[in-house]
Amino acid sequence: MTISMHAASAPVFTQLLGSLSDILGKAVAYAEAKKIDPAVLLQSRLYPDMLPLLRQVQIACDFAKGVCSRLAGADVPAHEDTEQSFDELRQRIAKTLAVIASLDPALYAGSEEREIVLRPGTPKERKLGGQAYLLSYGLPQFFFHVNMAYALLRHNGLEIGKKDYMGAY
Repeated sequence: MTISMHAASAPVFTQLLGSLSDILGKAVAYAEAKKIDPAVLLQSRLYPDMLPLLRQVQIACDFAKGVCSRLAGADVPAHEDTEQSFDELRQRIAKTLAVIASLDPALYAGSEEREIVLRPGTPKERKLGGQAYLLSYGLPQFFFHVNMAYALLRHNGLEIGKKDYMGAY
């Protein structure tokens, strides 16, 4: 039995973006209860040279909408990186989930063989088949940024665990 490219991508992104949104909601309540300026959490890093929580969430969203759009043969919608609050990040997640939901699963048919070109026209241009793009690049990148967002909030004292990370499945 084979798994479709849609089944291997859209539901995974949807599940983890939903849990990430829930975690961000808990971070709001945590910041209020502990009287922590939300900007402190949004700009937190595990190490000075890494991207802050705010960017980790934005990039996770970018990978989710980008991978699904490319596999479906659709244009990747642009979302400006203007978020400055937890509520705005949760709105971005909602927009990303709407993009994923708008892509008809039938559009993914044959995408395992579709050529995906990353950074076209640049010295870093790379071409991958759709299956390699999803499994070796897109999903690992997405998981990395969701994991970093989770780790940053956990590191800062938010009481969350694996159940929060996994969300509803």
